[in-house]
Amino acid sequence: MKTLEIPTFECETGNHHTFCPISRVAWLYQKIEDSFFSVVGTKTCGYFLQNAPGVTILAEPRYATAESEEGDISAQLNDQKELKKICFQIKKDRNPSVIIWIGTRTTEIIKMDLEGIAPKLERQLGVPIIVARANGLDYAFTQGEDTVLAAMTHRCPEYDCYAMSQERRDAIDNAEEMNAAPAESNGSNSKGRKSNNHTLVLFGSLPSGVASQSNSESKRQSIHVSGWLPSQRYAELPALGEGVYVCGVNPFLSRTATTLMRRRKCQLIGAPFPIGPDGTRAWIEKICSVFNVKPDSLEQRENQIWNNLKDYLRIVTGKSIFFMGDNLLEISLARFLIRCGMIVYEVGIPYMDKRYQAAELLLLQQTCKKMETPMPRIVEKPDNYSQVQRMHELKPNLAITGMAHANPLEARGIDTKWSVEFTFAQIHGSANARDVLELVTRPLRRNNDSILDWGSLSRQTVEI
Repeated sequence: MKTLEIPTFECETGNHHTFCPISRVAWLYQKIEDSFFSVVGTKTCGYFLQNAPGVTILAEPRYATAESEEGDISAQLNDQKELKKICFQIKKDRNPSVIIWIGTRTTEIIKMDLEGIAPKLERQLGVPIIVARANGLDYAFTQGEDTVLAAMTHRCPEYDCYAMSQERRDAIDNAEEMNAAPAESNGSNSKGRKSNNHTLVLFGSLPSGVASQSNSESKRQSIHVSGWLPSQRYAELPALGEGVYVCGVNPFLSRTATTLMRRRKCQLIGAPFPIGPDGTRAWIEKICSVFNVKPDSLEQRENQIWNNLKDYLRIVTGKSIFFMGDNLLEISLARFLIRCGMIVYEVGIPYMDKRYQAAELLLLQQTCKKMETPMPRIVEKPDNYSQVQRMHELKPNLAITGMAHANPLEARGIDTKWSVEFTFAQIHGSANARDVLELVTRPLRRNNDSILDWGSLSRQTVEI
């Protein structure tokens, strides 16, 4: 029997060639509805936030930039007094439930002690202040969210297994009633599915609709999700502690996972990530195995999703793709696209925690074996110049790249797709697999409109 091909990892420059992480943090204000994000940086950070998220002209967002002036940088001003003025103004104007300070590279360079200032101001202000670092010196694009969630875990209430037991039992009973399966006296229902008293918390920022899909699928499997990190409101942060199982939905949350295990004593469920029908099924199956629940109808639903994707699969099958590396979603996306029939030459990634992504890497190996395709080359902190040379030789049909390299690659005749679009699109869960393939196929359709039967698409999309 042929053994699985072991992935090999390379590291080139040691640098993060990636988008600034504060742009990822700026979007969290939409998820935490009663929060206010204050980015402590320069005017450049403020201009960047106004342009990168692109929401300031549409609505008044709940974030702002505490701009550092020349006096701050030369240490002529008192940091605490200046930040105090800003925070009291924020409280007067917006009255948020929590203020989150985002430390940029400026605060790192001038050694601004945000962690020391925050507790003093919090007592004076009467509003919680959470400090998270999101500077581009140390973190890749999506790790900005990771630092915020890791800091937020310390503010979650302590889990009380005795006080929560009755609530869990009621929630589990409701979930089993939704399955319309009568419970037997031995604690199992007619399908042999065992109920459980464990608590599950999911971490990672997803749109409310996608999070609801995950909650519904868990209920279908008789598993109760007790909360999400982040929650929609600060007061609804989930209880954490011994006896709580946690599972991530994004591959860039390794710092949060480590904090949950080491600081809050939670048990991490190491699962692939719910991107694509294959990843979603593996994610649910892993959670079910930990909770001693037999999965129900997952294979049938996955097959149904693949059947619904046939119009897109005809486009991508046999096409080649190259990931330059920007948002830390590369391994999961590559695995899903290989399952769709694509050839992945190289997976560039700014940083990867091999322990946190161990289950995803194993699924990548299994997918390559199933599709009879070689393992892609995995390069951490890739050298962009060398990548361009490799692309020139390999001539991939598509390159997933940061915005800085899109136009130069297009000029060389290589179709591109911005990696940032996958970060802000709804790509999680089986139901959103079409959205991933829609993003991937747009550049391919742009030059090959004739290969797609537009009438066969259930969702007409003509935007390129």
